Amino acid sequence: MIRSTPSPPDSETATQPMSQTGDHHHNPQPLKIAIPPHKPSTMFVIAPGINTETLLAHACESLASASVMASDFAAFLEGSQRNTMLGIQQVIMLAELAVNRALDNIDPQD
Repeated sequence: MIRSTPSPPDSETATQPMSQTGDHHHNPQPLKIAIPPHKPSTMFVIAPGINTETLLAHACESLASASVMASDFAAFLEGSQRNTMLGIQQVIMLAELAVNRALDNIDPQD
């Protein structure tokens, strides 16, 4: 069976704007919809006066809890899903180590 190859578009009309080609019904004007700017929720807001050490300590505790939850959840999984969850748990643990190091840099316990 012989297939016919379609002819490429005419290079002159392909580079002209639609208004010059007279093909207005195939190129409707885009709708102009006013999208309001994204306003983040203020339901959970961290008080601006909290110091860095307190924020890092809370982040460290949250990461430790997330690490334990991920590890416990991985016990219920098998195969690649378990490996994925243990990988997530390891990323959480590495973040916890980084936060602990930042806390040590702020207040060395020497």
